[in-house]
Amino acid sequence: MVALPQRRFIGLHLADGIRPGNLVASMVMSFAATMIITFLPAAQAYILIGVLDGEGVNQGSVIALLAAAAEIAMILSLPWYGALADRFGRRPVVVVGFVLCGLGAALFPFAGNTAVLVVLRVVFALGVAALNGMLATVAIDYVRNRSRSTSYGLVGLFSGLGAMVAVLGLVRIPASFEAVLGGGKEATVTAARYSFLIVAAIALAVAALMWFTLSKVRVDAASARVPLTRLVREGIALARDPGVALSYAAAFVARADLSIVAAFIPLWVIVHATGEGELSTAEALVRAGVVVGVAQTVATVGAPLFGWLGDRMRRQDAVLLAQAVAAVSYLSTLLIDDPLGSGMMIVAVLVGLGEIGAIVTAGPLLAQQVPPVVRASAYGVQTLCGAAGILVISTLGGTLFSAWRPAAPFAVAGVAGLLVVAFGLVIRRRVSPLPEDLPEERESLSSPSLPPVSPSAG
Repeated sequence: MVALPQRRFIGLHLADGIRPGNLVASMVMSFAATMIITFLPAAQAYILIGVLDGEGVNQGSVIALLAAAAEIAMILSLPWYGALADRFGRRPVVVVGFVLCGLGAALFPFAGNTAVLVVLRVVFALGVAALNGMLATVAIDYVRNRSRSTSYGLVGLFSGLGAMVAVLGLVRIPASFEAVLGGGKEATVTAARYSFLIVAAIALAVAALMWFTLSKVRVDAASARVPLTRLVREGIALARDPGVALSYAAAFVARADLSIVAAFIPLWVIVHATGEGELSTAEALVRAGVVVGVAQTVATVGAPLFGWLGDRMRRQDAVLLAQAVAAVSYLSTLLIDDPLGSGMMIVAVLVGLGEIGAIVTAGPLLAQQVPPVVRASAYGVQTLCGAAGILVISTLGGTLFSAWRPAAPFAVAGVAGLLVVAFGLVIRRRVSPLPEDLPEERESLSSPSLPPVSPSAG
């Protein structure tokens, strides 16, 4: 088949068969998905404290339980989402992701106890798994290699905008409803239900939009004939390549960083503010949204910067730089005693920069190391590594949140980031990118022994 003439849109070199409208749709997807994904973890403390009357001393442990259940669901589903996307295309997986998120969000405030809350968090997590894997995959699919870090930076920009809308806008909805409905437990419950139903409606509307606007073109039509188990196996086998291994390790920490900001900063602020007896739960959630909003504003501005750097330096070096910034940023939370003070705002700036840098740089590194035929599978495994990181770091950090101090989850993430930097320094010279125009063949991936898939693997 003759390749279409190369085209550019907003400075990006478009892949064959991709129209500018498809690229715009991918940015809308990044905005909406991150907005929805950020809202529920940020607002779950409101449900736990305001609706279910959870005791403050157990908040960290309950949040850790919800995170653990969600990440186990993601770990079990992520490789299959990647394989399904390679086989049936990206668009159906994206639509399913938004539908599941909408269903989980709609039912979340109707949970009568923690056990039901866990089940609904799992439903939501299954949607998050689909969306997380496709955010990276679509951003890479739609452009050529020379533009991939920049494309990823734009995804980070729109994702940051979505997160800002979630923490500065959506989390304020319960307080607005409470102001109209008046005080008391009944008003709190009603406000929570209305708020979550609004978010669910947004998710379903975006699902319909994505069905009509994302590209229907498959990156590799041959993948439709490959068994799902084989696609999953190939994605895992790619970790023999040092660059892929570094990208997977970076994702382990980067996704946990993002999750910790969304889940534990609101919890930290709400527990502190309500413990002082000066703020209601809804008012404390708004204050928490301001802190997270500062982090997300910096992340939004920093995303294109890291994307620009990633296209102008070796991508493994960009990963190491971002991981080092993130590690120092997260460890700085140990200096904070009052999460409502000015010191917390400074830390939020550093955390936002480190958080987005770690996310934006890991994806393009993976893209340059894997052939297109297994790209979605590789991103499914990478997102699985991120889910595993969230499970480990959130569980350990959540336990220490209650047993030690509220900054514990951030400190754990910082130490994990330093370990990734150490690993990257050891293998950085062994990372060798694949040619951009790799032949569309599977023979090198299909033998029973699954040999290395790049010149540097082994």
